[in-house]
Amino acid sequence: MATTSSRRRAPSMDPDSRREMIVRAALPLVIEHGSAVTTRQIAQAAGIGEGTIFRVFADKDELMDACVAEALSPANALTELALVPTDQPLPARLAEAAAALHAHLDRIGALVGALHATGGRERTGRPGSAGGPPDRAAGFAPVQAAIAELFEPERDLLRVSAEQAASVFLGMLFFQARRPASEDESTELSVAELVDLFLHGALSQPAES
Repeated sequence: MATTSSRRRAPSMDPDSRREMIVRAALPLVIEHGSAVTTRQIAQAAGIGEGTIFRVFADKDELMDACVAEALSPANALTELALVPTDQPLPARLAEAAAALHAHLDRIGALVGALHATGGRERTGRPGSAGGPPDRAAGFAPVQAAIAELFEPERDLLRVSAEQAASVFLGMLFFQARRPASEDESTELSVAELVDLFLHGALSQPAES
């Protein structure tokens, strides 16, 4: 007597997990193609049928908004900051942190540039709203806290609180990252130079009072 083997279907994802999977597959394509990316390309990258996209997103615009929100989210940067070893010298810690944050800012810049270059509409919305960008102030707070943690081993040596040191360091880092490309490149600092300037100041020796 022949036996019939039955296949068990893989459990389906809940809508939130499905949305997250699609956004993660779509984001690199949006950075590459901007608003010209097609839902067919996204479906192929995600390994799903094109119709599956529209079961969790109302339309392509909603998917694009979700990609912008994902790019603006500091979650990936926070994961990288949490992996920075605190047993290495402070300059090395800050250099790793700067690299993680630069990667985060570069991704945002690449996405915004791609959308602008392809005529994508400006994607705005109430901070924290569904499909809109997250609250930037709320997103900055955990990043500042993560940087402050990197100062903990030297807390007794700091002239200010770890939180204040983190705020100043981030201010220098973000200002450097937002410099116009047309500026004189000779004024640009490397990560190592930026960290050294932050830790030791602009003077090679104390100024006479």
